[in-house]
Amino acid sequence: MLSSSDRFLTTHAGSLPRPASLISVYAGAAAGTRPVCEDATFEAEVETATAECVRRQLLARVDIGNDGEQGRESFVTYVRGRLSGYAGGWQRPVMRDITAYPSFLAWRMGVGINAGPQVSLLYTPVAESAVRYLGSSAVDRECQRLLRVVDEQRRIGGTSFRECFLTAASPGIVAAAMPSRVHASYDEYVQDLAVQLSGEYRSIVGHGLTLQLDCPDLAMERHTSFADRPLADFLAFVESNIAAINVAVAALDPASVRLHVCWGNYEGPHDFDVPLEAIVERIYEAKVGALVLSMANPRHAHEASVLARHPLPGAMSLVAGVIDTTTNYVEHPEVVAERIEKAVAAVGDPRRVLAGTDCGFDTAAGMRDVAEDVVWLKLAALADGAELATRRLFGNSGEVAAARRGLATSSRAVGGA
Repeated sequence: MLSSSDRFLTTHAGSLPRPASLISVYAGAAAGTRPVCEDATFEAEVETATAECVRRQLLARVDIGNDGEQGRESFVTYVRGRLSGYAGGWQRPVMRDITAYPSFLAWRMGVGINAGPQVSLLYTPVAESAVRYLGSSAVDRECQRLLRVVDEQRRIGGTSFRECFLTAASPGIVAAAMPSRVHASYDEYVQDLAVQLSGEYRSIVGHGLTLQLDCPDLAMERHTSFADRPLADFLAFVESNIAAINVAVAALDPASVRLHVCWGNYEGPHDFDVPLEAIVERIYEAKVGALVLSMANPRHAHEASVLARHPLPGAMSLVAGVIDTTTNYVEHPEVVAERIEKAVAAVGDPRRVLAGTDCGFDTAAGMRDVAEDVVWLKLAALADGAELATRRLFGNSGEVAAARRGLATSSRAVGGA
């Protein structure tokens, strides 16, 4: 994964707004009213959406960009078209912080951008027969489309990404969101998924792209599937999923893989979230080159101090979430710079820190909390803040050391995380 010795690079966590026409297609298919017809017309529409998504990222000065997941219905359920065996559906547990407060639940159901068509992640398919990878043709088309669009944007506008990435669902989130009725145990299922999905991951890296593994299971499942179980059970689940990741990426250079941890990309109380401190050492066991962590939202903004107490492994970088993806407030560049500075103080080396977003902006088609226009304003603020932080921190190791001392003092004063 690309790093820089002279400035903070910007990136984001994956999904970006899809056009209404694609949302309608994906929502209809997910509801079972009509299938996604992946014919020439559909492919042309996805290509157009991808081109616009790339153009808007470049206008916002994103350094490491992607296709915004324009060709997928969601960050996880898209795999049902790439793995055999999935059918039917089940009702996913609702996040504990949503169900715990009836007035919030009523408000959430009645207002907001989510009122339109969308793909639900609470009713998902299940494995009803053997799960087998159907081959790389779908992911190859995605990679080729992204590279083709980026080349065209370079030809037209003279600008390009410094690096491209593509997201992929981790074995653990697939197993958690789309359970199996044919495997003898969860561990058997997640290990099977690791083997089956490894070909998908190799294809992404083989096209010269950075692979981002999306792993909300490593945090969010604590207040969903494991809400009524002991913490020890959840930590064992995390360990199992990290082991599966390591099987899936065993053939890849860790530097080509980054791992995104998420507590759920929705506006809510989040007061049942597992603390980063409880899971961070287990996450460090993943054979990846970078972690993408939420560090902007009000529940987890303080957790940079966790990285000061539990230093990143020497070969890892940090993509610090410095933009909140669940609020329409546009962060001031000074706020973004301060968040970057806080992350650098925790890590100790600005060359190991990139500036990113807490999560995606369109996790499933139509499922977002931020208006489309505001998404692009936030990404522009990300670039502005990264420029401010660059001027302050690169080439000034004394300021980095002072900031690190200040963070350590602050952490002791509040008694840690």
